[in-house]
Amino acid sequence: MRLTLPFLFSPLLLLGCSLDDLPELVIPVNVDYDQEMRELVENISSYTKGINRDFIVVPQNGIELVTTTTTITGSVDEGYLNAIDGIAQEAVFFEFSRVGVDQPTRTSESRRLQTYLDLAKDNNNVILVTDFAQIEKNIEDSYDANQDADYISFAADQVTLNNIPPYPLDPFNVNSREIDRLDAARNFLSLTNTSLYSTPQEFVDALSETDFDLLIIDFFFNGEPYTEEQIDQLKVKRNGNRRLLMAYINIGEAQDNRYYWQPSWPTNPPSWLLEAVPGEPDNYYVEYWKEGWQDIIYGTNDSYIYRIVNAGFDGAYMDSIDVFEYFDSLSTVEEGR
Repeated sequence: MRLTLPFLFSPLLLLGCSLDDLPELVIPVNVDYDQEMRELVENISSYTKGINRDFIVVPQNGIELVTTTTTITGSVDEGYLNAIDGIAQEAVFFEFSRVGVDQPTRTSESRRLQTYLDLAKDNNNVILVTDFAQIEKNIEDSYDANQDADYISFAADQVTLNNIPPYPLDPFNVNSREIDRLDAARNFLSLTNTSLYSTPQEFVDALSETDFDLLIIDFFFNGEPYTEEQIDQLKVKRNGNRRLLMAYINIGEAQDNRYYWQPSWPTNPPSWLLEAVPGEPDNYYVEYWKEGWQDIIYGTNDSYIYRIVNAGFDGAYMDSIDVFEYFDSLSTVEEGR
């Protein structure tokens, strides 16, 4: 899920203009958008594991990239799957709509997603599923279905991922084991929106009182990174044993409430920065295959990924992988003219 942080101000609002006011940007049609996203993920993995060989890389959504053709009948892309440690997918059994969570995923779509996920699982990739359910029976059904499929899952009761669900009281498959590898985890919590917490320490203390094997959080709290002590505290379950801590990062879209956003971009955007994502005013499409954007994401000591590794996180949970579908659809329209 693309993370938005409504509690941070937007430079666009301060300047009183929007990138949407700029002339329409031309989308190139001679780019293999699918392969470019695979290569971005693979390059990030190579970079991070060059710093820390145990660093965990997990892309979320865009599951179709596991095959060379992005189709169910395509050959497995072993280079892509070998570069990552797991794959995350939302709404395999329960999705959300305008009326809220607790919407069973269509059987055909659930089976389609599972076909791709199982290809990855057969390649020894760990599967992380976030379903969306609030009714207790649906939560139980989600956990049971994911366990039957041999997936690790989290039933989020809010689309915003801003809370620790009250049910069940203890994490599904709670345990007292030391968790130092992704394949050792039996459950996880994704809490990437901190808007319900007043201070970073309040947030850290709340998560410290849980026994989840894996925590997925945003790298920042209101724009500020966590301290070394807070990172260390988050890596310990309530029962005193080790757990994994991963940082959310959006690698397929720019966000105007991030440290890298420049005040000049609304009137003088870099060549790779495109229009706003419909319905997500803080997020902007980017030509993710361009060097300028990739330099922001990885490769230097000022890059987003380096900050995550250097801060002591165990891994990166990378979002907006599926943005390649947006560019594929544009190029299809362009070619059909």
